Amino acid sequence: MHNVQKDWLSAIATAALGAGIITTFAVSQGQNPFVGLSITAFAAGVAVIIDHFFL
Repeated sequence: MHNVQKDWLSAIATAALGAGIITTFAVSQGQNPFVGLSITAFAAGVAVIIDHFFL
C-alpha cells in the first residue's frame, strides 16, 4: 500500500546526504565549493520532487 503521508524533512536530508557525498569528493578534487553546494541543492530538490510526486 502506498504511504500517502510522507516525511518531507527526512526525504530532503537523505537526498542531500547522498548528493553531498559525491560533491565532497568533487570539491576535494578542486571543484569550486559554491558550485558543489548548488549541485547538491539541485540534486536534493529533484530527488524529493520525484519521490513525492512520481513514486
